[in-house]
Amino acid sequence: MPELPEVETIISDLNRKIKGDTITDFWSDWPKAIKGKSLKEFTKEIKGRKILGARRIGKNIFIDLSGSPLHSGRGKKTLYIHLKMTGHLLVKSEILNSKSETNSKSKIKNLKHDYFSDRVNQYIHHIWYLKTDAKQRKKFESTKNKFAGSQKLAGSNRTLEFSDVRKFAKIVLDDTEKINNLPEIKKLGVDAMSKEFTLNKFKELLKYPHPSPLPKRERGILNKPIGLVLMEQEQIAGIGNIYRSEILFEAGIAPTRIIKKLSDKEIDKIHKAIKNILKKAIKMRGTSDSDYRDTAGAPGNFQKVMRVYRRAGKKCPRCGIIIERSTLGQRSVFYCPKCQK
Repeated sequence: MPELPEVETIISDLNRKIKGDTITDFWSDWPKAIKGKSLKEFTKEIKGRKILGARRIGKNIFIDLSGSPLHSGRGKKTLYIHLKMTGHLLVKSEILNSKSETNSKSKIKNLKHDYFSDRVNQYIHHIWYLKTDAKQRKKFESTKNKFAGSQKLAGSNRTLEFSDVRKFAKIVLDDTEKINNLPEIKKLGVDAMSKEFTLNKFKELLKYPHPSPLPKRERGILNKPIGLVLMEQEQIAGIGNIYRSEILFEAGIAPTRIIKKLSDKEIDKIHKAIKNILKKAIKMRGTSDSDYRDTAGAPGNFQKVMRVYRRAGKKCPRCGIIIERSTLGQRSVFYCPKCQK
């Protein structure tokens, strides 16, 4: 499942590529993914709206839309997209969709690899048809891209396409002012890369220090292993299985360590490792451990530098001891038995 760095990469791409575009139409062969509305209702409500921008809360994608000029009195809407296990979004310009362009290799120079043709990008179940405004079109045409020269957009149109081999992803459309009140969004904890996620906030979430007896409902977390708590989205939003293992390895903390037994210094190390690992993964455009791809269809690069995740049986890059794998919260966790205590 795409985690915070992958979703942050997608958000950055969407704001760079389609912000300002207008939705002209929508197609889907899997309307079950659209929650709370029929395909006809969903299409009608998004047509004619301009994309104001994209944002993220944890692993969730939000695309804010303008009021609709086609329907008087219709306020701003927001698309809420959860990629689930195998979903990813692709942005294609008409220059790529045009048969006259794609069928003629001589017209496309300096293209190292056509990622859109990769098998993982072929499971398209939803397409938003977009019209690029004049400002965005001019920006595209004046920017050097992977095509030689400064080729123009054919008709200044493009598409936002949703590939999802397992079809678990979901799409929700709601009023912008109401979207944060959706039950699954409202219950999310502090975002792991937000300014609010300070060391003090982290300690507060872990109920540490705890000079006075805690309410009964809060006592449970003190007896939980840190490897489980890092995965609880209600506590800290954005961290998943891949980054949990990498964070705890960098901090030198065993995933099975119980919260109440962690020292101040150890909690500080974990907090720093969370920020460092996630920043590095964002810089490397995420991890393509399985189906994740960015909006150009290309894989991320963090998997090239992972030190413990899915490296069971291999030597620890620090001490040379064999990395082990165990199960925690029904998910695999990878660690070095010597470096992590």
